[in-house]
Amino acid sequence: MDFAQLEKARYSLRKFSERPVEQEKLDLVLEAARCAPTAHNKQPQRVFVFKSAEALEKADACAACHFHSPLLLAVAYKEEAAWTRDTVDGKNHGEIDAAIAVTQMMLQAADLGLGTTYVGMFDPQALLAAFPEMAGCTPIALLPIGYPAEGAHPARLHEDRIPMEDMVTVL
Repeated sequence: MDFAQLEKARYSLRKFSERPVEQEKLDLVLEAARCAPTAHNKQPQRVFVFKSAEALEKADACAACHFHSPLLLAVAYKEEAAWTRDTVDGKNHGEIDAAIAVTQMMLQAADLGLGTTYVGMFDPQALLAAFPEMAGCTPIALLPIGYPAEGAHPARLHEDRIPMEDMVTVL
């Protein structure tokens, strides 16, 4: 699928099948995060893959939104250098870089026939407490990932978009 088709077809999947995600596809999604551009090529993004029933249950308890995907990725950034605390419009470089990685993973997943949804409604402190492996990182998103369940479809307003002239101002 070319990019113009992909960007229009991708939607936030909220109904996942139980079908497991093949390791080869997961590896490609993770590679998309690894290759994401970052400030000064510092690569602060970190991805935690929750696969086991125990890990999925613990992560689910930290989130306000529950989609019961077969796989969940927690995306964070490593707080190891002062530059990650430099801010741009209130966001630090690490957070921006991790968000770029999330976007690339969502698009790669869609290209592979997988669905995702960006979950920002979660308790970062609870997630860090539940997963000591995440120490030294700041989580910014949870990314449920998997195959669409039968009958899954985009939200009712998915194709409603404001006119280009309302969005773009040429100066």
